[in-house]
Amino acid sequence: MNQLKSLQFHTASAKETEALGEAIGELLVPGTVVALYGNLGAGKTTITRGMARGLKIEDMIHSPTFNLLHEHKGLIPLYHFDVYRLTDSSDMEDLGYEEYFYSSGVTIIEWSEIIADILPPDHLEIHLNADSDMRTIIITSTGNKTDLILRGLNNLQ
Repeated sequence: MNQLKSLQFHTASAKETEALGEAIGELLVPGTVVALYGNLGAGKTTITRGMARGLKIEDMIHSPTFNLLHEHKGLIPLYHFDVYRLTDSSDMEDLGYEEYFYSSGVTIIEWSEIIADILPPDHLEIHLNADSDMRTIIITSTGNKTDLILRGLNNLQ
């Protein structure tokens, strides 16, 4: 059984949060699912913007709250979900979520707690807590693939 491993970071601005996201994005590999957790304004979309930049995606990144999903083309495709408006994970069936979660792209999900029961066993969890401009960001791996990402991020500490 895999032991959960975590790293904690602190950022003092949206620019720093985006830069951390970029560093994470540079380490993401096809098939990675990133589960984002945090209240409104915690920085979920900001860190996603950074991860997209790290994946060399040039599209404008904004939260897909009303569409539920934005697809961004790149060397590695990015599937950006915002499931805030869903009641529970059963609503994801209509979207064919498994095609995204188990694809050759990277999937990032805002408000992941709503669909926690269908997340793949090996995913990267990012918890964002905001206090004014300061953010505490805890990144946790839940399996072997995401352990490698966490090890890469350990160099930033």
